[in-house]
Amino acid sequence: MVAALLTTGAPPASAAGLSLSVNLFAARHAISPDIYGMNGGDPALVAELGTPVSRWGGNASSRYNFTNHTYNTGSDWYFENIVAGPDNTLEAYVQRNRDHGIKQVVTVPMSGWVAKDSPSSPHACGFPATRFPSQDSFDQWDANCGNGRLNNTDLTGAEPTDTSVPADASFASGMVSHLVSQFGTAARGGVPIYELDNEPVLWSSTHRDVHPQPVSDDELGGKSTATAAAIKKADPRAAVLGPSGWGYCEWVASGVDGCAPGADAAAHGGLNLSQWFLKNMKDASTTAGKRLLDYFDQHYYPQISGDKTPEANAWRLRSTRSLWDPSYVEESWIGPSGVNAPPLQFIRTMKQWVSQYNPGTKTAITEYNWGALDDINGALAEADVLGIFGREGLDLATIWGEPKPTDPAAYAFRMYRNYDGAGSKFGDISVSAASTDQGQLAIYGAQRRCDGALTLMVLNKTGAELSSPLSIAGFGTGKAQRFTYSPGNLSSIVRGTDLAVNHGSVTATYPANSITLLVLPRAGR
Repeated sequence: MVAALLTTGAPPASAAGLSLSVNLFAARHAISPDIYGMNGGDPALVAELGTPVSRWGGNASSRYNFTNHTYNTGSDWYFENIVAGPDNTLEAYVQRNRDHGIKQVVTVPMSGWVAKDSPSSPHACGFPATRFPSQDSFDQWDANCGNGRLNNTDLTGAEPTDTSVPADASFASGMVSHLVSQFGTAARGGVPIYELDNEPVLWSSTHRDVHPQPVSDDELGGKSTATAAAIKKADPRAAVLGPSGWGYCEWVASGVDGCAPGADAAAHGGLNLSQWFLKNMKDASTTAGKRLLDYFDQHYYPQISGDKTPEANAWRLRSTRSLWDPSYVEESWIGPSGVNAPPLQFIRTMKQWVSQYNPGTKTAITEYNWGALDDINGALAEADVLGIFGREGLDLATIWGEPKPTDPAAYAFRMYRNYDGAGSKFGDISVSAASTDQGQLAIYGAQRRCDGALTLMVLNKTGAELSSPLSIAGFGTGKAQRFTYSPGNLSSIVRGTDLAVNHGSVTATYPANSITLLVLPRAGR
């Protein structure tokens, strides 16, 4: 994985005014290891990275029935009931992750329905041809199961009991109690985190065969507080995470209101959906005499093209600014060309909402993906996102659509979790790190608790080599180890020659479209 690097040729020109600065004693705060999580992933890659957290989630989890190991695919695949194989049951997932020391986030159904007892084949399905003979598409492997659309319009009148049985908060209580009986409580190595369903405002789309009505503030609030209370009663030390909205519209509006606060929000103090959700959970916690929400979670998918054209690649790298930058104007439909939302600065906005409406709640993003994971551009974006998560103090994140072990984006994770092939990691105490142009040469800094080493992740987002001075307040004279991932070798992280650091100053060259990690041992202080 780690190769040696010798550099030759003329030195690159330094971008005008470009410089990097680090202060070992400023802006110090812990980086949560849980930001490096995945929703699944190749087992070998997960083990290699020491992936700290895994999530059992997604659309199929909304109707997973632990009593019969059956789930419904919803609109993802013809609304079919599928009986999970032995390796794909909830219990198998928990056991597999516990065996590897991986924290689990388990989604608890909350829509009101879960899959009923069903044969493996033919499938019970939400829009059967026997009830809806004319549909736009039928499953080629089960011709009775349709997509629930005719002439590109959603069909109505599905019968929920064709696929499902009612499930309220007592189902959640039974599910958590079952897991406690199998694996112990959260305090004794059992499931530590439970999620309040998945993208609930999309139930009326994804699971419209059983929940065709748009979700209101009151429905989300009532089901969330009841389910959270049931989880806490069954396992008092378990954490609760939610509401896990799909994106911008669900961050700010109920299904009744659409994509902007409307009459539903007006009837709830004029608060957007996220604000009201936090306040409602706080009020319910006060009444219950215990915290009912531990993580405020939303999903984040940048609304950008999945293409890898030069224009798409440049946009992908700019769009990471939407997580933090108050000056970044959204270039997608979320910005002036569409709903004209103000700059998202999303992690900072999440924290501001938490501070105002439910102080002490942690923040999470349990689904995200910047795309192009099989390309160096996607690796740069992923490395940038992981650096932002740490610097901004996010508490938990799990990528959806994980990279393959040989994908460049897997090497972005390796740069933070196993840069030398021997398990060495980026630091876990964030420190101040700044660039005069974060859009060209981004930098993230952290110190390792275990040995005091300073680790600096530098991303060259341009198509040319860049040379830049780096000043480090709090570091004296010594050597900086250098590890680089770049288009020059997409199958290895390359160990370069050490750099001399004199009185906290060093000038380094960063290859085009590259990720470079500088490791400065404690002795240099």
